[in-house]
Amino acid sequence: MAAAAGVVVANGSGGADTTAAFKEVYSKLKEEMLADPAFEFTDESLQWIDRMVDYNVLGGKCNRGLSVIDSYKILKGVDVLSKEETFLACTLGWCIEWLQAYFLVLDDIMDNSQTRRGQPCWFRVPQVGLIAVNDGIILRNHISRILQRHFKGKPYYVDLIDLFNEVEFKTASGQLLDLITTHEGEKDLSKYNLTVHRRIVQYKTAYYSFYLPVACALLLAGENLDNFGDVRNILVEMGTYFQVQDDYLDCFGDPEFIGKIGTDIEDYKCSWLVVQALERANGTQKKILFENYGKFDPACVAKVKDLYKELNLEGVFHEYEKESYNKLIADIEAQPSKAVQTVLKSFLHKIYKRDK
Repeated sequence: MAAAAGVVVANGSGGADTTAAFKEVYSKLKEEMLADPAFEFTDESLQWIDRMVDYNVLGGKCNRGLSVIDSYKILKGVDVLSKEETFLACTLGWCIEWLQAYFLVLDDIMDNSQTRRGQPCWFRVPQVGLIAVNDGIILRNHISRILQRHFKGKPYYVDLIDLFNEVEFKTASGQLLDLITTHEGEKDLSKYNLTVHRRIVQYKTAYYSFYLPVACALLLAGENLDNFGDVRNILVEMGTYFQVQDDYLDCFGDPEFIGKIGTDIEDYKCSWLVVQALERANGTQKKILFENYGKFDPACVAKVKDLYKELNLEGVFHEYEKESYNKLIADIEAQPSKAVQTVLKSFLHKIYKRDK
């Protein structure tokens, strides 16, 4: 299952300027990767990497990356960063985008997916195939090269390396859990429960999509991440809430509006909705779920959706959304730093009651 793609951006004051500066830094970083003295590139390998990086790193909304810059501005209490500060914040933002690209290239192979961001998955491109596995490894190594080139010698360099390593480990472990659980769930749907769903979501999506951008901004601002355990927990909770929204929209969202047709039911996903249904269903309703979940037949999908409506899962979701929001706001307002509160609220207000 691919991690939720359209994550939040913190509110920045100079949206267009930030995006332009961000795009400019991408060109510089890619140029550096293509001129890396550690390897003697052939013309063919240079062309391959040039195309591969553009194909996989670009094309998303860059929300994770851009939110590093916006969060850093809020933490510093300024509307405009210096040229050097902008470059470093953009560079860390791109490292997150590179990490996302690495995850998605490999994720699509594991899920045997067809398309990603409206084009064929990289491994489906003619002549690519399983070379995509090595491309994923190259993308991950680019992050280390970028960090070394631009941050070695900075007091927080080791913390940055540790942060990216830790988040990558959590995400890969979450992916493993997701793959194993789906495999088990296909044999026995009752393996799916709220605890399992929550663990997958937290590790697979929340850490790299929500915590990582803010942690990068905190390190840039000279902070020690050990002092921000509460902030990490709030962001992971926010990431969990975001994924529950995603699961809800997959079934109840308007495909025209959200830009994709949901297939969680057909794909046997450990979705928040199926977990809620399993908790609430009586014997007869459970039988309907067990017989129809994970089937590509539209009639089976319709039966599952009808059962979701019968169990009033839309109402259950709206209640969950309200409770989550109130708890998050209370936790955010308990934070001693007003700047940190502003960063967290800007994330929350971007995703609260979203419909795509």
